[in-house]
Amino acid sequence: MRQDALPVLAAVAISAALLTACREPGGQKPPGAPPTATVRGAGLFKERCAPCHPDGGNTINPKKTLHAGVLADHGIRDARGIVKVMRNPGPGMTAFDPSVIPDADATLIAEYVLATFR
Repeated sequence: MRQDALPVLAAVAISAALLTACREPGGQKPPGAPPTATVRGAGLFKERCAPCHPDGGNTINPKKTLHAGVLADHGIRDARGIVKVMRNPGPGMTAFDPSVIPDADATLIAEYVLATFR
């Protein structure tokens, strides 16, 4: 191997190591990186749901929170159940049809709810 190639190889190795470990504390991606599904779900929840469901609560009907036990009491046990309620809610909740919140985004919100409000 040529002597002048060693610094280039070392720089490539160091760059690869830094890129592999390039994460914020807590495993989050650095600013400007594409959001993970969890981060995207959290952002969508904050934007669309948190005004009426802060911290998983319910400002309209305090008995119908987003906490797992309460959801289960109402027959909601998975993301599909949450999306179903988003599309056709009961009294007091705004309906979010697919033109407002596409199915993929609704599923991200639902998965965020299930993961966050256990």
